[in-house]
Amino acid sequence: MRTLFLAAPLALALSTAALAQSDKGVALPPLPSVGVPEGGRPSDYLRAAQSALASGHAGEAQSALEMAQTRMLDRSVPLGQTDNPSDNPTVVQISQARQALAARDRATCMQLIQAAITSATAQGL
Repeated sequence: MRTLFLAAPLALALSTAALAQSDKGVALPPLPSVGVPEGGRPSDYLRAAQSALASGHAGEAQSALEMAQTRMLDRSVPLGQTDNPSDNPTVVQISQARQALAARDRATCMQLIQAAITSATAQGL
């Protein structure tokens, strides 16, 4: 009986570790820090993404774009409407910039980041 109690946590730990691995068993390193102070505005993260991409640091740009998008999605919504996606055009522009970055289309990504900066700044963000 005692071995059953000891074996259960071990089996659970092994299965959790197996689930944490990716399909190919390769763990990706975390994205680099973007250098924007905690609580930064979305436009701050977008400028950091623009600067990182201009310097050839795609991982840093990706991280900054993700943080900008997260800040844009932080909003108040009425109860019962939490499953409605944001219709903010800046969120769409950031999504498109992330797609362009993933496709290694630097020029399009830079244009979309600039448009998102303009849009976020116009909203006071």
